[in-house]
Amino acid sequence: MAKTPISDAALLLRLRTRQLLLLEALGRENNLGRAAAGLGMSQPAATKLLQQVEEAMGARLFTRLARGMEPTPSGEVLVRYARQALVDFGFAREQVAALRSGLRGRLRLGTVPGALPQLLAPALAEFKRQHPRVAVSLLVETSDVMIALLERGEVDLVLGRPTERHSDDELDIEPLLAEPQVAVVRTGHPLLSQAGVTLEDLAHWPWVLQPPGSPQRSRFESALREAGLHSRLDITETASTVATTVLLEASDMAAIMPASLAAHYARLGVLQVVPLELPLRVPSIHLITRRHRELTPAAQGFAQALRSGVASTP
Repeated sequence: MAKTPISDAALLLRLRTRQLLLLEALGRENNLGRAAAGLGMSQPAATKLLQQVEEAMGARLFTRLARGMEPTPSGEVLVRYARQALVDFGFAREQVAALRSGLRGRLRLGTVPGALPQLLAPALAEFKRQHPRVAVSLLVETSDVMIALLERGEVDLVLGRPTERHSDDELDIEPLLAEPQVAVVRTGHPLLSQAGVTLEDLAHWPWVLQPPGSPQRSRFESALREAGLHSRLDITETASTVATTVLLEASDMAAIMPASLAAHYARLGVLQVVPLELPLRVPSIHLITRRHRELTPAAQGFAQALRSGVASTP
């Protein structure tokens, strides 16, 4: 007779918090003794807990090696689950603490630099005006880094561009802002006095570019190849807009920026746009969220502020 499959609820009743903590520690340490010591339990107790999890799951989760342990494919799945459970619990605890201290939740935002002037800054200013007691944290990085943080539950939502590795099954993406990319240099750069600047002219100067894997970097290099420019560029890599701006101010380097970000620095008299239309098509900036995770009330409110800001933009 076929075995009746056990339900998720029944299986969860067999798992204990100490077992999840052990799985997370084993995935981090790859050593049963160190994992047990870190949790303040004996190694025999840890061995017993691991055996219980393996029996409950009906699968071997770790392979014993001469100097430690490594997770099996099934073990890697359970380690990821344990890590996510700890992240979610930490987030819930912070939310409770925030409510107890008089705040109204916590909002963790991830964004690419190009979303700051036209999307994030005005939406966040309006959101904070309406909800001053929400604690907001902001991380600025490239899209590939931000999406990885989103998938791990370390940010609530991302303003960025879909990458080749993103999964439509796991993420919801909503286009918000499409704008051209421009080349920028310091005020007084020799290129600004040159008539008829070409892409080949740009290729002769040193560059500050985002790290490999970012949509902007990949498409810029593709545009150069399509134009028949195969010479190796002199590149300094950074995802930091501040570092990029400082390097441009102090040298004759060039960089690529969204038009709105370039206009922001041009108003400050720091940078200027090179008079050349780049053959560069970068995807729109999207609102990216996890499909199977409901947004917190704070995140929902901020997403609505973003949409309202986009709708009111001429």
